Amino acid sequence: MKIATTMSYAGGFRQSAQEIVDMEKAGLDLVWVAEAYGFDSPSLMGYLAALTERVEIASGIMPIYTRTPTLLAMTAAGLDALSDGRFSLGLGASGPQVIEGFHGVAYRAPITRTRELVEICRNVWLREAPLTYQGSQFQIPLDPSVGTGLGKALKIIAHPVRSRIPIWLAALGDNNVELTAEIAEGWLPLLFIPELAHQAWGDALARGRAKRQADLGPLEISAGGLLAIGEGQDVVKVREQARGMIALYVGGMGAPGKNFYNDLAVRYGFEKEAKRIQDLYLSGHKTEAEAAVPDEFLELTTLCGPRGYVAERIAAFAQAGVTQLNITPVAIGDQTAPQLIEMVKDLAHSAS
Repeated sequence: MKIATTMSYAGGFRQSAQEIVDMEKAGLDLVWVAEAYGFDSPSLMGYLAALTERVEIASGIMPIYTRTPTLLAMTAAGLDALSDGRFSLGLGASGPQVIEGFHGVAYRAPITRTRELVEICRNVWLREAPLTYQGSQFQIPLDPSVGTGLGKALKIIAHPVRSRIPIWLAALGDNNVELTAEIAEGWLPLLFIPELAHQAWGDALARGRAKRQADLGPLEISAGGLLAIGEGQDVVKVREQARGMIALYVGGMGAPGKNFYNDLAVRYGFEKEAKRIQDLYLSGHKTEAEAAVPDEFLELTTLCGPRGYVAERIAAFAQAGVTQLNITPVAIGDQTAPQLIEMVKDLAHSAS
């Protein structure tokens, strides 16, 4: 089991980048770099590539609506070259509030768009012929009836370091998870509860894997949560820090009926709690929404406790098929984040 983390921007990007450098020395295997609606992630990942030597760098995630497929492929190839083959392309649909509200792009056909985008990226990297693609979402070159008629099929000038850059998809809904298990190298779920994962996604994963091509290999899964190793109230306080994030996603990350994280909580069996969190959050009662997060949900989506307990949680993630433990390390007392990486690396090795 590899160890990953999602880059924090809390202290400013340069400080966060230095923290990744220190964690790389301690054994960190991969860093996910978010984008959302902050700074663009490729600039930050290029900066990381220059500072690091071994750690893998992945976009976690770049939305599928904000760039053309060809530009995504070019960006991925460029980052893979800068990092000497250490890049993975993490993609996701995001949601209507961000895509339509911030980018001004219609949020349509996310499943079909994802499939076509992945196919186009892989064709660009192969460089077997000038790029042509005729799908329902993308037509390359553009049809003359839509544009000037002067479009020409082209091939990327640069030679990618790898003709197959790993693609990870962030997915929660059944259709998207099925697609991920069919076409992607890896799956990036959020709020992953190992004991309930099969209940939430088992059928979708099975359908996707039944259509999966053998050359993709087994589906990689990156999941985890807030990590703290220690005793007593210090570790409890760390776990409590996750309440705000859970309330934000389950309660506020989307409108009623269009919140994928709320839907997930319902599939886990927290239907009444999910509705209450959403009602409170969207009515402006964020503190009450955080308090409404069930303790069980909080515990199962984090890895906070004594060393033996954390080892048990890691084993549960491994049993659920997680191949990459994605943690947010929080140091207690005189601990440091690199020391936590070393500790969890040992525990993950034992769990594997």
